[in-house]
Amino acid sequence: MPQASARSLLLVPLLGLLWGFNWPAVRISLTEIAPWTLRAGGMTFAGLGLVAVALARGVRLKVPAAHWARLIVAGILSIAAFNVLLAFAQLMAPTSRAAILTFTMPVWATLMAWPVLGERFDRPRLIGLGLGVAGLLCLGLPLVRAGQFSPGLALALLASLSWALGTIITKRWPVAAPTLSIAAWQLLIGGAAAGIGMLVFEGVPVPKALSAPVTAALAFHILGAQALAYFLWFTVIARLPAGIASLGTLMVPAVGALGSVLLLGERPAASDWVGLVLVIAAAGSILVSPKPVR
Repeated sequence: MPQASARSLLLVPLLGLLWGFNWPAVRISLTEIAPWTLRAGGMTFAGLGLVAVALARGVRLKVPAAHWARLIVAGILSIAAFNVLLAFAQLMAPTSRAAILTFTMPVWATLMAWPVLGERFDRPRLIGLGLGVAGLLCLGLPLVRAGQFSPGLALALLASLSWALGTIITKRWPVAAPTLSIAAWQLLIGGAAAGIGMLVFEGVPVPKALSAPVTAALAFHILGAQALAYFLWFTVIARLPAGIASLGTLMVPAVGALGSVLLLGERPAASDWVGLVLVIAAAGSILVSPKPVR
C-alpha cells in the first residue's frame, strides 16, 4: 500500500470517533440550544467550512442548472430532514438507541435500490437484510412488550429512511459536480431548510451565555464532527477504495452508544447491545457486497 494510502487508513478510525462522539455532543448541546437552531447553525457552518476547503483546493463549486432540483431534493432528505429528525429523536429517546436505529440505513437503502436502481439481492445483501431485521427486533420487541417504544425511536427510524431515500435519489439522478462541492451545497441547503424551520417554530435566536459543557459540546459538534470530519472524509475517499472508507463508518453507532454511556450516563439493556452488534453486522455485510448487477 502506498505511504499516502497507509496514512489515510489511519484517518478512518478517527472519523469513527469524531462522528460517534457527535451523538452525545448533540444531546448535551440540546439541553440549552433549541433543536432547529442547533441544526441550522451546525449545518450552515459545516457547509461554509467545506466551501472554504473547496476554494483552497481549487475544486469547482459550479453545479449545472439542470441538476439543482435533484441536488436540493437529496440535500433536504439526506441532510436537512435527517439531522432535524435526529435532534428531536434524541430529545425523546436514549441517544444510544437512536444511534443504533439510525444505522439501519444500509438495510433500507438495499430495499429501495431493488425497484429504483434494479440492484439484485445477492447473498451478502440477503444476509445483511436478515441481520438488520433481527437487530430491529432485538431493539424494538422488548420495548413494545414493556410499553416503552417512544416517538423518539420512530423519529430515528424515519431519519434512517430519509437518509436512505436521499442516497438512492443521488445514485439514480447523480449531480455532475465534484463530491466535495455536492457535500458543501447539500449542507448549506440543509442549513437553509433548518433555518426556515427555526424562524417558523423558534423565532430569531436570542444570544445567551452557555454553560461550559454545552460550549465544549457545541464546539466539538461544529468544528470536529462537522467541518473537520467532512474534510477528513473527502480526503479518505479520494485516497482509499470506497468500500474501505465506508466500512469505517461502522464504528459510529458503537462509539455513539459507548459515548452515551460514558458522557450521558445511559445504561443500554442487553437487548440493545445485541441489536447494536446485529445492526453493525448487517451494514458490514451490505457494504462488502460486490458490485451490483443491473
